[in-house]
Formats: sequence, structure tokens, C-alpha cells
Amino acid sequence: MEIDLLQHCPKRCPPDGENKAVLYSTSLRGIRKTFEDCNTVRNILHSTNVELDERDVSMDSQFRQELKDLMDKPVPVPRLFIKGRYIGGAEEVVAAHESGALARMLHGLPHGNLSKDCDGCGGVRFIPCTDCSGSCKSVGADGGVVKCPECNENGLVRCPICS
Repeated sequence: MEIDLLQHCPKRCPPDGENKAVLYSTSLRGIRKTFEDCNTVRNILHSTNVELDERDVSMDSQFRQELKDLMDKPVPVPRLFIKGRYIGGAEEVVAAHESGALARMLHGLPHGNLSKDCDGCGGVRFIPCTDCSGSCKSVGADGGVVKCPECNENGLVRCPICS
């Protein structure tokens, strides 16, 4: 009888993360160790061929706030959640992968098509807002300029094809 390893992980479920793997990471290269840790965890998860919901905190501050709310404080990325359970950062994910525990935790999740980049965003997972063309501004009902309600602070929206 197999032990459910996820039962030993804290229950902290990201929005819409009940039945998937959610990785909070960054694509910014500002801090080398953080960038390398994010790439390490991303590569491990891609090697499992499991569909991954990657949330880049450098591309959308909403993801940074989600992670802060989940952890009750600001924490560095990467951070992995599987099926609504908190797995950990880079050290914990690497250790779980090396022991074979990560594969057992990911068992039952849908497989993703990781063989090529998305045709819509090129693998970046965001595209410029089609409503404001990335300017973050639109025309309000009174004819004045207002913040575009569709995009984030960078004028981006999640790719409708791969996100």
C-alpha cells in the first residue's frame, strides 16, 4: 500500500490549483541564484511531462500577491504547489525529485505538451493586451482615460492558448 506523500505537505491551495502543479517563479535574471533555482525547478518539472501552471511573479504582481497570501509573508521564488499542497522551494523540489517522491506526488496529473513553444506567446505565457495594445490605458464611459481593466500593470494578459 502506497503512502500518500502529499498528506504530509501543508494544505495551501493556489487559486484554481486543486488538481494541478502550480509553480511560482521568475523569468528576471536580476538575482542569479533565484533565476537559476527557478530554471532548475522548471526543468525538473518539464522532465516529468506533467502539465504545469507556471505563474511568473515578475510578469504579474497579482501572482506575487497570491504567493504572499498563501505563505502569510513574502517568500522568495521558486515555490511549488501540487494538488493544493505546498511542496517547497528549490531545495525541497530537487530532494523530492532525486528520491523519486516528486514523481509519486505528480502521479495522476494531466500530461502537457512540452515539446514545442506555444504558437501564441512563444512560451512566455503572456501577450500584449489586445484591448489597449499594452498601454494599460483605455477610454472610459465619460470619454476620459482610465486604466485598462483587462491587463496587468505591464500591459500584458495571460496567453489564451497555453495559460
